[in-house]
Amino acid sequence: MTVSTTADLKITWEKLPDDFILDEEPVENIDQPLLAAALREILEIAGLILQGILVASNMAVCATLEGKLVVKAPDWFYARNVQPLPAAEVRRSYTPTLEGEIPDIALEFLSATPSDEYSTKPDFPPGKWFFYEQILRVPIYAIFQPAAGLLEVNRLNSSGTYQVQPPDANNRYWIAGVGLFLGVWYGTKAERTGYWLRWWDESGQMLLWGAEMVEREREQRDLAQQQAQQERQQRDIAQQQAQQERERSERLAAQLRAAGIEPEA
Repeated sequence: MTVSTTADLKITWEKLPDDFILDEEPVENIDQPLLAAALREILEIAGLILQGILVASNMAVCATLEGKLVVKAPDWFYARNVQPLPAAEVRRSYTPTLEGEIPDIALEFLSATPSDEYSTKPDFPPGKWFFYEQILRVPIYAIFQPAAGLLEVNRLNSSGTYQVQPPDANNRYWIAGVGLFLGVWYGTKAERTGYWLRWWDESGQMLLWGAEMVEREREQRDLAQQQAQQERQQRDIAQQQAQQERERSERLAAQLRAAGIEPEA
């Protein structure tokens, strides 16, 4: 157990008890797991989920406030320097400071009926906003509205409170802990067409999903095949033209010989 003091809050970091029963509330709609999985997929394909990095959705994140265990399950979060579990143990929760660093970003997806994503309620159980800002002190708390494609990024300022951050010129946000830009993209993945959250690298290149990489490779193969076919056709045309030129030269030579003129070699 480790202890932290933030203002007048006594916060301790204790592992979730093995006999603690987690809530098993279903997700509010099918969009939430799809959005969370898509964000992770990009990082995984790009080779950016290295040892010690924890990327999870709807996993219990724990802190003990004034002796009472507080458990929140962000729709998506990213944490570094996370201690590995024994091989036989399955991670069912994450206690920052005790097991690794505070998440670099916590992300919530808003549904048609917002819950406590904006709740600053300090008394037990505290609201999510209060939990991320005052207890965990997560550097970036982002809230995404999938239906409208609106992304709100709140960054912890020097006074210890969240401040809404404006996007850059490309309407994206730099997430320092991840080392990538986060932004909104509209399109289709699998069975869903709508707004998605995507990652872009420092050069402005959008990182691709697996299906997009397969499609790009297929297009590149098709283009290479087309170019190879065009080159074969050009060679065939050149060979035909050379053959026609030889035949023309032979006919001309035959005509000259018939006239008693020996053609020049």
